Amino acid sequence: MSSLFFVVCIVAIACTASTVQHYLKLRARRQDSSSDLRETLLQLEQIEKRMQVLERIVTEKKFDLKQEINRL
Repeated sequence: MSSLFFVVCIVAIACTASTVQHYLKLRARRQDSSSDLRETLLQLEQIEKRMQVLERIVTEKKFDLKQEINRL
């Protein structure tokens, strides 16, 4: 086999390895961003639940009564 064939094979292997490495980096980055998104959504759900509890407390009649007593 000629030396040109070996040169072409080495260049092809290098290009393929570079492409595979780039693909794996992109895949890892995509997984990281999806886990960050899940964590952010969980935090948002917790905040929404807390807001609902606070709204319930503030709209209770007993809360209004306590506020009036404290004003006196």
